Amino acid sequence: MVYMRSIAFTTVPPIEELRSDVEYFRIAEYAGSEAMAIKVCPNGLPGLVFQHSYGRTAIKCIVTDSGRIVHMPTLFLHGQITELAVMNFINGPFVSVQAVLKPHALKTLFGLEASMMTNANRWYADFAAEALNAALVNTKDGQECAALLSGFLLEKLGQALPRDLLIEESLHFIQRNIRLVTVKDLLEHLHISERPFQKRFMQTVGVTPQFYIRVRRFNEAIRLMDTGEYDRLSDVAHALHFHDQSHFIRDMKQFSGVTPKSVSQKVNQFHHDEIGASYLA
Repeated sequence: MVYMRSIAFTTVPPIEELRSDVEYFRIAEYAGSEAMAIKVCPNGLPGLVFQHSYGRTAIKCIVTDSGRIVHMPTLFLHGQITELAVMNFINGPFVSVQAVLKPHALKTLFGLEASMMTNANRWYADFAAEALNAALVNTKDGQECAALLSGFLLEKLGQALPRDLLIEESLHFIQRNIRLVTVKDLLEHLHISERPFQKRFMQTVGVTPQFYIRVRRFNEAIRLMDTGEYDRLSDVAHALHFHDQSHFIRDMKQFSGVTPKSVSQKVNQFHHDEIGASYLA
């Protein structure tokens, strides 16, 4: 269990049957009375989120450079997030339980073209989850919520569409080689030309492979900073094979909202796990 001040985070691994489509279930529990604002960095992963405070939505609004989302439901499905997002919560305690999905799972589990869900969300009524939402509101804790979400996704798996195994292999290849992988490497590894690959990746993942690599490499940079193994930021940039320092600074600032130096100075204030990075606004 990891704490961001008074927010307790717990990650629960998926059951065996869901491991191809679910990364983790992440439970966040806040017991305080003050309103919270959390900056959430892009992580390359869609998700199914349930959150509430005494049965009502706990999210006041979500703000990005592109706009403001209000009136969030207690249960929603979201696609790829390409910008730093500020999640503003109401006063009082809340519980949030997220099924963090694999990048391809919007298509395999929900039959959605991922590009249509980028920086977007769907309410529970849109994917036949009214009964699930009602059951979640009446749970006693985050662990029970995670179990209900798991059961719902297991049902979806039984109705899953054929998988794009080539795109799933590309995602595995990126994960294994995140420090130096390029799109050219992917094309050579998969024996496919660029245009059909780009189209299939966008349909299945929701962003271009170039953008996805940038987001995953950013998250790896946060992880490397947190290890304390590197004395200089330039060493982190070099370890991740950034073209130059300016590209490293650009990506760190774009996805975290602050400069690499600021990140390194307060990296311990970030909540960073296998899923992604966030910090208090």
